[in-house]
Amino acid sequence: MERILVCDDDKEIVEAIDIYLEQEGFQVIKAYDGEEAVKILKKEQVSLLIIDIMMPRLDGIRATLKIREENNIPIIILSAKSEDADKILGLNVGADDYVTKPFNPLELVARVKSQLRRYTKLGSTLSETGSEVYTTGGLSINDALKEVTVEGEPVKLTPLEYNILLLLVKNQGRVFSIDQIYENIWNEEAIGVDNTVAVHIRHIREKIEINPKEPRYLKVVWGVGYKIEKYS
Repeated sequence: MERILVCDDDKEIVEAIDIYLEQEGFQVIKAYDGEEAVKILKKEQVSLLIIDIMMPRLDGIRATLKIREENNIPIIILSAKSEDADKILGLNVGADDYVTKPFNPLELVARVKSQLRRYTKLGSTLSETGSEVYTTGGLSINDALKEVTVEGEPVKLTPLEYNILLLLVKNQGRVFSIDQIYENIWNEEAIGVDNTVAVHIRHIREKIEINPKEPRYLKVVWGVGYKIEKYS
């Protein structure tokens, strides 16, 4: 049974989410501030975190930053704020998705399942994925082991970052629009997703490029989209 950590200082919201997730077969662990969530993740095996932004002691943004130092699990941020700037901030600190309050509980459950599918796919076994290795220049992805290296040095990516990079590396030289990237990776219709994709692209560049401002691998084709440069 997959375990979901739900963290919000509003206990009624935590209880409501608990009811819907347990109906879908998930086990729910509850926390009511960011510090408590960080402590739980250090000692408990958890498949996904749902965390509110505005909380006492340690807010969701700072908690996510701390968690990302050691943990790669999917994180969905909740917030009453709906402005794009707040969504981008959540993605910038390492969240995988963002849900604005008030939200439809069924939509939240669907997003939980979607994130877990991606995470499970990322951790799938050798027998399921084969032994494909994709390289261009000094960039290499071993899709069997889910490992990325640049010039032999390992690179740590979140599940979303990995899947975006894998899509582009498997199709070296092909330009993907922002909508195409989103629909391939998120498996949802792309509506107003420019900022979401751009944030993840920037994170990937910061991890695989020596100089992200002058990228060698992950190139932008202005007005069209992104591609991975093909090198022998």
